Amino acid sequence: MLGGGKMKGDAVSGGSSSISPMVSFVLGAAAATVCVLFFMSASPGRSLVDIAAWSHNNGTATQHHHLRSVADAAHNATAVAVAAPAPAPVQASPYGDLEEVLARAATADRTVIMTQINAAWTKPGSLLDLFFESFRTGEGGVARLLDHLVIVTMDPAAYAGCQLVHPHCYFLRTTGVDYRGEKFFMSKDYLEMMWGRNKFQQTILQLGYNFLFTDVDVMWFRDPFKHISMGADIAISSDVFMGDPYSLGNFPNGGFLFVRSCNKTIEFYRHWQAGRYRFFGKHEQDVFNLIKHDMTDRLGVAIQFLDTTYISGFCQLSRDLNKICTLHANCCVGLGAKLHDLRNVLDVWRNYTAAPVPDKRAGKFQWKVPGICIH
Repeated sequence: MLGGGKMKGDAVSGGSSSISPMVSFVLGAAAATVCVLFFMSASPGRSLVDIAAWSHNNGTATQHHHLRSVADAAHNATAVAVAAPAPAPVQASPYGDLEEVLARAATADRTVIMTQINAAWTKPGSLLDLFFESFRTGEGGVARLLDHLVIVTMDPAAYAGCQLVHPHCYFLRTTGVDYRGEKFFMSKDYLEMMWGRNKFQQTILQLGYNFLFTDVDVMWFRDPFKHISMGADIAISSDVFMGDPYSLGNFPNGGFLFVRSCNKTIEFYRHWQAGRYRFFGKHEQDVFNLIKHDMTDRLGVAIQFLDTTYISGFCQLSRDLNKICTLHANCCVGLGAKLHDLRNVLDVWRNYTAAPVPDKRAGKFQWKVPGICIH
């Protein structure tokens, strides 16, 4: 019996010894796992390599190195992707904000209307006010054309005044001439202003825009574009219209001028500018008259002279208010004289537009003549 009890004790003792290695193994494995996880949390960027090294403890050093290289390459690629290259610097346009102004104002076929002013013409009650009023009291929706008007200003005061009343203003910076005051006809500063205007028009063509230039002393009553031929490269108003719009015998006036942008007209302007020195002392309108025959022969430029019945002026006055589209205070020297006569013109026009249709058709309305210039 005692022998049997000893055997039982031996059995219990032997069972305890067999469990101890299992417990030791589990505890060891758990401790190793905790160490690995702690190491991984301390170095998350290298977890791929460390896991591979631990799980392939018997792998070669080459395999270990390869896995580490892959992980480092992925890390570097991520860093490069985050650091995006800086954008290239925007090159300033040599024309300042001109291209932006033209793009905003242009029609779908890249046509703009342009006028040019200085501070003397932007004062309250001066020419710019009369110019705007003519559009607003005009017929046939002519006021909508103001959306396509670019006002070119010659001095800071004119630019500031323009911005108060119109969305499309451009400051043409020049040197050597003070453009703030009135420039008297054929004075040195007047000639400089006229030829500078001509050079600026050439720039507009080179930028790919058609333009209709209008002096600010032109009153707009109806849409004049319907009287400009599709076949004309240049359409210009007439001081004296002889009856044939394509006769070079007509006398041009550059104060109302339409030009299509094309190689022929750009080349025409180059010759026109060169004429400033060839015919020294003459203004651009006279030079146009002197080169028109040669340029039409050499360049094939089609020039249309606009009928003064529709595109009129004080030089050759249209008396039919039912047909007139624009009226220019040409053949008139001095700001005061222009303002006096144009105010009378607008008085008559306001009465005309307010009248019943039968009275308009009967031709009961005539300009107030004589004025200082109008006759």
